[in-house]
Amino acid sequence: MSSKGYQCLSCRITDTLRQTVQSAPRRQFHASTPRPARRRPAYPSVSQKKLEEQKARNADIDARAAQLLPYTDREKELLAKRYTPEQMAAIEAGEAAINPRDMAEQGRLRGDAFRPTYIDDFATIRPTVDKPIRIAIDDAAAQQDQDRSRRAKKQKIPGTSYASEEADPHMLRLRQQTGLDAQQISRIRVKNLVSHRVVNQTRMGKIQSLYYLTIAGNQDGMLGIGEGKAAEDEDGRRQAMMNAIRNMRPIARYEERTIFGDVEAKVGAAVVQLMARPPGFGNRCQHLIFELARAAGISDLAARTPRSRNKMNVVKAAFQALTTQKLPEDIARARGRKMVDVRKVYYGGQVY
Repeated sequence: MSSKGYQCLSCRITDTLRQTVQSAPRRQFHASTPRPARRRPAYPSVSQKKLEEQKARNADIDARAAQLLPYTDREKELLAKRYTPEQMAAIEAGEAAINPRDMAEQGRLRGDAFRPTYIDDFATIRPTVDKPIRIAIDDAAAQQDQDRSRRAKKQKIPGTSYASEEADPHMLRLRQQTGLDAQQISRIRVKNLVSHRVVNQTRMGKIQSLYYLTIAGNQDGMLGIGEGKAAEDEDGRRQAMMNAIRNMRPIARYEERTIFGDVEAKVGAAVVQLMARPPGFGNRCQHLIFELARAAGISDLAARTPRSRNKMNVVKAAFQALTTQKLPEDIARARGRKMVDVRKVYYGGQVY
């Protein structure tokens, strides 16, 4: 029993425990955030600096999109002279389907040393970056100079000299076998890479000969190698050169500058590994593979020869690697797929 002025010891302990339990916070038995705790905002706070950066970026996108104007009537007339009505309809449909702002926002400028750093349709000539316009008389004079220099540097097949090239039976037979005229043959780049003396032991004694390994290419996707062996120097060179021109085969090139991915080939004990490289990289490889790449028209390539470096086998392995590339179109066709490079179609090749 407790009275107003006096409480027993048990009553005091009971009142103290009751007050302690009531003042203690309640224990939460669920995973939700308790009400007294501070809640995170639903949207992150944006600083003034970020707002200014976004505003400047939007202004830049609008300025670039303003440069992508639709075709004028005059431009459509000029395009109609080159394309069929069906192609013109496809061009107009593609132009209508693409938003200029989307192209300016998603397109990325190419930043290598050989590509422009600005969006331009090249319709106007800029004196600071473009070459001056040459009139037709200057073009005719330049063409005549080129013809003179080409005739002066016309390729001569070593061997027996004739009064005219038409009378040379070797040249005539080469034109008949390849279907090329004399002017096209003279433009082919020929390079002798390997030459040494060989000996054939017979019962009559040792017969000495000269061996030559030559490459030929038009520097635009065609490459060939040829071998020749003869007792005379000129005959061996002629055989190797003509065999190289006959054996020219097309070389697949990505963007007409490098190969498709990484390829590897093995001839004998020589292993050649070729790797594709970005624009402006150059041909960083040994001199034999460098001459093969230059004759084929490849400008960005890296190569390794981890094993034997026999010159003949290295040249043959590099030629085998270049001619046995796996193209993405062939892989897609084998899988029953269709590959379309959307970046080049919609953004004019301005993205990587």
